Amino acid sequence: MDAQHCKMNGDPFQESMYIEESSNKSGVISLIFSLKEEVGALAKVLRTFEEKGINLTHIESRPSRLNKDEYEFFINLEGKNVPALDKIIKSLRNDIGATVHELSRTKKKDTVPWFPRSIQELDRFANQILSYGAELDADHPGFKDPVYRARRKEFADIAYNYRHGQPIPRVTYTEEEKKTWGTVFRELKSLYPTHACYEHNHVFPLLEKYCGYREDNIPQLEDISKFLQTCTGFRLRPVAGLLSSRDFLAGLAFRVFHSTQYIRHASKPMYTPEPDICHELLGHVPLFADPSFAQFSQEIGLASLGAPDDFIEKLATVYWFTVEFGLCKEGDSLKAYGAGLLSSFGELQYCLSSEPEIQPLVLEKTAVQKYPVTEFQPVYYVAESFKDAKEKLRKFAQTIPRPFSVRYNPYTQRIEVLDNAKQLKNLADTINSKELQICYLEFLKIWIRSSNRKADFVWLHLML
Repeated sequence: MDAQHCKMNGDPFQESMYIEESSNKSGVISLIFSLKEEVGALAKVLRTFEEKGINLTHIESRPSRLNKDEYEFFINLEGKNVPALDKIIKSLRNDIGATVHELSRTKKKDTVPWFPRSIQELDRFANQILSYGAELDADHPGFKDPVYRARRKEFADIAYNYRHGQPIPRVTYTEEEKKTWGTVFRELKSLYPTHACYEHNHVFPLLEKYCGYREDNIPQLEDISKFLQTCTGFRLRPVAGLLSSRDFLAGLAFRVFHSTQYIRHASKPMYTPEPDICHELLGHVPLFADPSFAQFSQEIGLASLGAPDDFIEKLATVYWFTVEFGLCKEGDSLKAYGAGLLSSFGELQYCLSSEPEIQPLVLEKTAVQKYPVTEFQPVYYVAESFKDAKEKLRKFAQTIPRPFSVRYNPYTQRIEVLDNAKQLKNLADTINSKELQICYLEFLKIWIRSSNRKADFVWLHLML
């Protein structure tokens, strides 16, 4: 790849493409910043860190790929003095004129954890990932393949430079990548008529017709994202690696699914130790085009906003046993709707055999069920329907201890926090049906009583 132009498929990136190769360790913060090539510029920056008592544990540099008169620096530093770090980042940007990108940071333990209020704020954490797609563990099939590792770095760069509202960059996949996709596509498609749920089989032909789903073609995220928006308002966003459960679920609250673009290694087309584009496009995407499933997925995201860490873990487990590995009833039969099943040739057959344990979806039980991540699941949970699962999730969300409720406004693409009488009244006024208003106000009355909000209860009593 030409360091002067740094293009992928002809489109120049607008920001630094530096991607960390090593894993982020606990308590370590990673930054990238660019400086003009001037005498004493770096010394001035290092002095700023020293004066604030922040220790640097690693530093790398290279000439900027975008500006010939600048250098890019990648640093690891101890995350003990976070308030001082915030001041340093502000100083680097405002006083020194550096371009700073924060790659990772351990979340602060606030009473109510921060969560995005607008869809644009997803940009704030989209790159605070647990591991980069460019990083591979020693047991990964592509670990010793330098060409594959370099390719993965290109995909990670696309995601790192993406911002909400931009078209997702198109990728020219190699013949080997398309061959890998074709193998997975062909094998899985043969199982869908008998193993996949009705909703998946209903949407799949539409994806073939409108989004380029074919054995010899890997569809583009931008085309699929536009298709989903016309169906349910869901959209895709490229991601460089694994997000934390809190950040990933927050995206679902806005009907945004963070999707990979890279594909598994060609040496093992039927195996991947991580989510890849086969998993995302064959497993997840068809269900996001179904209104009931889309609503269920968003409900999980909304329930996560501002939730305590222990409930985030429970919601992530619910997500695992539903969106990833869920089964549902269709008449007298069981069908798969979980993406982890619909993208695995082996487990899709196994889950509907007599081997695993099958349990009804009871979220209080499901939320605390332990599960393996490197082998087939020993137990699966069955939903009566997506509507039933959604109602169960709403009831489960009421047990989450947070001093407010939330609502997604699809017109402004913002999260509305409901924590006082005026906000509740405004919400009730937006419901046209008098009967629906009464039902909703009755629900709010229960919520207010459980929260011991006497003033709000007086207002509701007058409304009813």
